[in-house]
Amino acid sequence: MITLKVEKRDVKESLGEIRKAGQIPAVFYGKKEASTPIKLPFAIFEKTLKEAGESTILHLDGQGIDVDVLIHEVDLDPVTDKPRHADFYAIEKGKKLEISIPLEFIGVAPAVKDLGGILVKVMHEIKIEALPKDLPHKLEVDISSLATFDSVVTASGIKLPEGVTLKVKADDVVASVYEPKEEVVEVAPVDLSTIEVAKKGKEAKEGEEGAEAPAADAAPKKDEKKDAKAGK
Repeated sequence: MITLKVEKRDVKESLGEIRKAGQIPAVFYGKKEASTPIKLPFAIFEKTLKEAGESTILHLDGQGIDVDVLIHEVDLDPVTDKPRHADFYAIEKGKKLEISIPLEFIGVAPAVKDLGGILVKVMHEIKIEALPKDLPHKLEVDISSLATFDSVVTASGIKLPEGVTLKVKADDVVASVYEPKEEVVEVAPVDLSTIEVAKKGKEAKEGEEGAEAPAADAAPKKDEKKDAKAGK
């Protein structure tokens, strides 16, 4: 079991100053444990979070503090995505816990390898019940049974350690394979007769404009009018 060295903190302490000092403010509580504000080294907590996750029992040790806990909630900085506050839940020894355990997918799905399908992970964690001593860090999901696009892995197909029971429906789908389909783009056929009719209409219009031209040319010119007047 991982032990974290912690110390109680005064709620009047500035959280900003605590973080500047290389620590992370936190709190632990439980059914039989009053809410207690604490602080601990940031680097150690971050490493523990990455390695143990939220499903591993930890032991908090400090002056007046001796309790087993689970990481219940972590507040992340919206800019850096680094932990800035943590909640620990104090567990009761001998009492079963309901907790969500992360899933790890193992094996090769024939429908993906041979048929070009896409693996769909419907669940990334699953809820179980167990005594604190029996809690697994993760559960493996074997996807080698996904041989066709109709194949699925259900919750009942997950191998559970002794003392662990599922808290979801046995037929809940955990993983499946999606069959990719090519999108057919339909191109509307071109109506050539419409284009021909439009072309003929244009030619007819141009012809009408040409027919008016001679009428303008037929009008007597200035010199012709002058000669006609002189002849009179």
